[in-house]
This record gives sequence, structure tokens and C-alpha cells, in this order.
Amino acid sequence: MSIRTYQHWINGQNSEPAGGIRFETRNPADQREAVCSYAAGTAAEAKQAISSAQTAFPAWAAQTAVARGRVLSKASQLLETRKAEFAELLTREEGKTLVESTGEVQRAVDIFRFFGGLSYTLGGQTIPHDLPGNLLFTRREALGVVALITPWNFPIAIPVWKLAPALVCGNSVVLKPASQAPALSLEIAKLLGEAGLPKGVMNVVTGDGRSVGGELASNPAVVALSFTGSHKIGLGVHQQLAQRMARSQMEMGGKNPTIVLADADLDLAATLVFKAGFGLTGQACTATSRVVVERSVVEAFTERLLAKTRALKVGPGLQPGVDMGPAVSPGELEGNFTHIQSALREGAVLLHGGKRITEGGLEHGLFMEPTVLGGVKPSMKIAQEEVFGPVVAVMTAGDFDEAITIANGVDVGLSASLVTRDLKKAMLYAERIQAGVVKVNQISTGLALQAPFGGVKKSSTDSFKEQGAGAVEFYSKLKTVYLDYSA
Repeated sequence: MSIRTYQHWINGQNSEPAGGIRFETRNPADQREAVCSYAAGTAAEAKQAISSAQTAFPAWAAQTAVARGRVLSKASQLLETRKAEFAELLTREEGKTLVESTGEVQRAVDIFRFFGGLSYTLGGQTIPHDLPGNLLFTRREALGVVALITPWNFPIAIPVWKLAPALVCGNSVVLKPASQAPALSLEIAKLLGEAGLPKGVMNVVTGDGRSVGGELASNPAVVALSFTGSHKIGLGVHQQLAQRMARSQMEMGGKNPTIVLADADLDLAATLVFKAGFGLTGQACTATSRVVVERSVVEAFTERLLAKTRALKVGPGLQPGVDMGPAVSPGELEGNFTHIQSALREGAVLLHGGKRITEGGLEHGLFMEPTVLGGVKPSMKIAQEEVFGPVVAVMTAGDFDEAITIANGVDVGLSASLVTRDLKKAMLYAERIQAGVVKVNQISTGLALQAPFGGVKKSSTDSFKEQGAGAVEFYSKLKTVYLDYSA
């Protein structure tokens, strides 16, 4: 297939950097295929985008929330007509299966629709005053220029779930997508223009995270920044923002446990762990990477999990019947094997997988076997650090209390799942688990777009939630107005 060529999107049009330096993305299912070519942006292009957003902000903020919501609703309609095209592009650039990509594009459609409808409810509130002849109320107002730094693993859903509330609140935006899969961020920018978004309200700059992201974090015109990515990078961005007291929202991954109790439906438990561990090639911040099983059922559970794992079909995401696609990049693939080898050196047991797949016409792709490790102890690196690949570590607990202790024994807390038939333990788990997302008899992945999302501990700054109606809290400010009309 022919390579797609993209420029930056600044002030409602394509913008090629003066230096003309470019970079390419390659199909992770076949590294011989170049998918897209991009402008390699620098701080100069980031400044240009910020200036464009500054100029566009006043007029956009002056529109009513309903008028802004109509643009999002129109974008939802336009995106739905291009769902098949965008899903195929997503699979070719990021690697997930076509079924997964189609679901992600539909998620973006639904998010635009949700915030388009939410526009009718945006505003402040009237508060009873303690004196007669007085009115006390609040106004919800836009912040200004907002920056968004998004990851590669959900290259349309995450940009849209940040963009939609930012735009409906009246902000102008500069988006820096991850370099592994920027195409859909640029396509969304163009689509929003078709939907009626004024020029300069949304800008996209591709390129190096240090130069582009650094400028977004340090530029005084950027009043808020929302970031999703690794803790190491997020911490650095957060520190830059804190120096100038700019608003920040950081979501930085997890080490998500699924606890399986002795009373659980073990077939259900194995299915949930299988889907949450290997779906999306394990490349999700909410993926199950640790399964903590009560000792009396660990053998029976593991047998069921291995049976499902052996039947999983790995291959190119565009190929029908494939369950799991490739890793996104050579670096991510190598990182998976590094974690596996570290676990084996520490005493873990390889129960399945652990190897690269090169046979069956897959030699040019970044494919690996889904991997299950047994005998994992809480102190092992594999039990503490995020792998971000299809690797599930099976751990053993003596009882419910020990399982909770093991699950909480990491410095992150994003998503956590429990499989049980015991309602009391389910409720105690919801109270005691240290995670921002709590699931019972459900997979650790998968989020309702109308519900708040965010982690605790080092998974997040734990200040503002993403998604749902509460997402507008980060992208807006409240002004309190006192009016005395008694005279």
C-alpha cells in the first residue's frame, strides 16, 4: 500500500517545518511496510501552534457551550462514516486486531456524541444567599490554551477523550501524539475542521517528545496540560508544570491485579484473565499483568488459563480470526523479553510462551507468544514493574487478606479485578483495594465512557479524573459571583 504523508496541523491547515526533517512509522505486523511519513517537529513548531491556539481562543470561548457541542456532535457523525477506513489505518500503524481497532474508533464516535450532548448541561449553579435582595451564583469558564500529550496504545480513543471535554469547555488545544502512531490524531484534527471547528482551535504537532513536549510543558501561554504515558516521563512533565503552577493531569500506567478466590467460577476467572492479559497484545494501562490466586485453586485455575492461552491465534491484525497482534515496536518487543528473562533469573517458572514467533509467514513482524509465568513472588521485578505486553504472572495467596496485601504491594494503583461469588468479600475488596478502577467478576480492561477514570499512588496525580461528566472539571474553572440588587 502507498505511504500516507502528513504535516503538522496548525491554524487549520497543513504546516511543514522549515527544516523538512521527517520520520516514518512501519507496520508492526510487517516491518517492511512504511505506513506513514510525518514532519519531525521541534520547539519552534510547538510555539507556532501555541500562538495559533492563543489567537483562536477568545472567539471560541465566547461561543455558547451548546454551539461548541454541535461541532462535536457533527464530528461524531463524520467519524462514523469513516470508521472502517480509520480502523484499518489504526491496525496498520499500531498493530491491534481489526476488531479491536474498530471498537476503538467506535469509542471515539461515542465520546464525541457524549460531550456534544453534555454541552446542554454545562454551566454554573445558583446558590441560596443568606440575605434578601442578593443573588449568588457561579460561572463555568474556559481556561485558555490547553496541551495534550497522548500515548500510542489507543491512538484515537485517548486523544478524543481528552479533546472532547477540552473543546466543549471552550479551550483551544495543542496536541502532541506519540510518534509510534500519530495518524489518527491528525485525521481527527482535519475531521473537526470539517465539522465546523474554527481554525486554530485545535493544533497537532508531531515529533520528538523532549523538544515538542518540553515546550508545551514550559511555555507560559499553556495554562493546563493533560498527559498519558509512563511515570518517568509524566513525572518530568509534572515537575515542569509545577514550577509555574500550571494545572496538570497525569495518568501513568499500572500493575493491575486480578484476584481469584477459592469460591470463584474458575472458567470465568480464566476467561477474564486471558482477555485482560492478552487482549490488545497486553498493551493497555489497565491490562491484567498479575493474577493472585488462592492456594487451594491455583493449580485448577492455571490449567484453565493455559488451555485458553495455547489456543490463542497470533498474527497480523488485518487477518480474519486473529486473536492477538504484534507489539507496536522493536523496543517494546525487546522490553517484553527483558522482563521475562529477569523473572526467570529470579526464580519464576515459564509455563507457556516466552518466545518470538517467526514461522508461518510472521518473520517480518513483531510477534511473540502470549506468556504465562508461575511461581512468581511479590518481591520479583515482574510482580512490581509494568511490562506493557502479553505477559501474565501467576501468584499464590493463602487467603483473601493475603491476596489484598499482595495486590496492594506495589507503588501504582490503576485498575484491579476480583473474581468471587462472595458478596461480602466483594464489598470489602472495593473498600480495601488501592486502585482507581475496581472491577468485580469483570476484566480489568474496559471502561465506561460516562464514568470517571483515573488511578491512585504513582499511577496518577489523583487530582482530576478523566472521562464522564466530571472530565470538564479539569478543563474549566469556576467563578463565584455576588450580586446585591436590594438597593
